[in-house]
Amino acid sequence: MASTNVSLDDIDLSSLRDPAGIFDLIEVVGNGTYGQVYKGRHTKTGQLAAIKVMNVTEDEEEEIKLEINVLKKFSNHRNIATYYGAFIKKSPPGKDDQLWLVMEFCGAGSVTDLVKATKGSSLKEEWIAYIGREMLRGLAHLHSNKVIHRDIKGQNVLLTDNAEVKLVDFGVSAQLDKTIGRRNTFIGTPYWMAPEVIACDENPDATYDNRVSLSGVRDESHLEWKGAYS
Repeated sequence: MASTNVSLDDIDLSSLRDPAGIFDLIEVVGNGTYGQVYKGRHTKTGQLAAIKVMNVTEDEEEEIKLEINVLKKFSNHRNIATYYGAFIKKSPPGKDDQLWLVMEFCGAGSVTDLVKATKGSSLKEEWIAYIGREMLRGLAHLHSNKVIHRDIKGQNVLLTDNAEVKLVDFGVSAQLDKTIGRRNTFIGTPYWMAPEVIACDENPDATYDNRVSLSGVRDESHLEWKGAYS
């Protein structure tokens, strides 16, 4: 995992509260690079939440702190999943503690789930336009705060039961330096990258400013979106 230079708040993960008696896990709803995502419930109110459970390892501690920071600072937007809190579940000696990252629950699943549900047929153009617009509003909010997401893909764009579009998973995000204003690290999910982005990994002098490829992207399940925008 490439390291980031983002300025982090001082977060002592070991001092976070234990989730016992506050949130309960109901069922697994997703699997990610860093752990599993559960449908959970607030014990007292019954409110549903998405709970991302990650092992706290030394190698991934910086990414965990980064995601907490981004959510705490920038989730106050209609197109970013709302942050509810972070908790630490202590493990026996010799085993990694678990971080519970609690966020807004998006009951309609991800854009990838929506594509799979069409069983190979194309999404309606108005759906694509709506989802694209809402994604861009979320990204504009992040970019206005000099934050880049760096892993936009179907699994990281969620839909609520009211069809609201929410961006999630900020573990590889980065904050642009105010003087340099540009990142030169290469990170993300290759299946979802435009060819000109991947080309920059082999040629650091290459540029893809003002060049966006929307001809089609392939996700991990080998489903393609074709012909919507070419």
